[in-house]
Amino acid sequence: MRLSERHRQLDALLPLFRALWHPQPFREIRPAWCRHWPALAAELLALDDEQAEALNADAPAALGWLARYLPDLAAIAPLAELPVWAVVPASTVNDRWAWEIPGRKRAQIEAFAAAARCGQRPVLDWCGGKGHLGRLLVGHWQVPVQTLEIDVGLCRAGERLAQRLGIDQSWIATDALGADLRALGDRHVVALHACGELHRRLIRDGATAGIACFDIVPCCYHLHLNDGYRPLAATSSLVLTADDVRLAVTETVTAGARERRQRDRAIAFKLGFAAWRGEVSGESYRSFKPVPEAWLRGDFAAFMAAMCQREGVVSPSAGDLARCERRGGERQREVLRLSIVRHALRRALEIWLAGDLAVSLEERGYAVELGVFCARALTPRNLLISARRG
Repeated sequence: MRLSERHRQLDALLPLFRALWHPQPFREIRPAWCRHWPALAAELLALDDEQAEALNADAPAALGWLARYLPDLAAIAPLAELPVWAVVPASTVNDRWAWEIPGRKRAQIEAFAAAARCGQRPVLDWCGGKGHLGRLLVGHWQVPVQTLEIDVGLCRAGERLAQRLGIDQSWIATDALGADLRALGDRHVVALHACGELHRRLIRDGATAGIACFDIVPCCYHLHLNDGYRPLAATSSLVLTADDVRLAVTETVTAGARERRQRDRAIAFKLGFAAWRGEVSGESYRSFKPVPEAWLRGDFAAFMAAMCQREGVVSPSAGDLARCERRGGERQREVLRLSIVRHALRRALEIWLAGDLAVSLEERGYAVELGVFCARALTPRNLLISARRG
């Protein structure tokens, strides 16, 4: 299916299911869809923990499961599957290019380099840190690489690593959001997991500046949004809040069992506090500032004391404290199950977001491909946009 056609269909279908993916069970005890489809809500709440975890982690399976109640959802499934990039294993000068790189990060870099295609031009590694990706591409593509990075310390560390290899790699120490893209010239720009406005600005202004080639893996689409997502493509019409966009990146397929237990405990603690604040104030759910990790390592009593003090809420008695802790655990289990509905659609939302970026480049005259460059187990942010000027 052509990129623009897939995007057009998602742009038309996703608003039809907004009542499913927009409400947040963390904030709403029973989203409105529970009243419309009570049998679905009841079956979800009856799932055991293993079934609930599995459906939350497997969007295609969840879509199929939900389609028994909502047959129209079946139309989303093929649109949420993208082709896998053909790969050319990256060649290197020697294995020393991978100094100081953790194993998973190294595997992501190698997968990106194997899927991206050399544009036979000097490369700019956008927001490249110590230049690990650029260091690999110097040997793989036999081209000079410049790495743009705001952190001067990372630039200096990267320069030392490049000097040890004796390769043609240099650094531009500047803020990507303020960099003069016109000065970058006719380059091939690569970006592995550039977050939020960092990848949007690169695409939006880079095309105007005449960048010849892009290979971009977007990440954290929700960062740097103020009043919701503003599409880049003229043909995009889906309206998304910052919270809607955040949904697209909530997958944690790389988390182990211990991390999942810690996540569930943290959610239960927060929901226990939310239940108490709602009880004493009579208000519906209100968001609160991020919770320091240290507050989540102790027991529930210490957590509640810290939260009540910070948020200006009266502290519960011993009896109320035990009741709130139980309620938090109950709500965590409910949230896990009711969230299956919105999580079933998060990959489709992510593909719409990546599609908006890709189609915007098509509209600017680029030949563009969008596909999967590595397995989700390596990173769930595995969509690669590759664009060349026609």
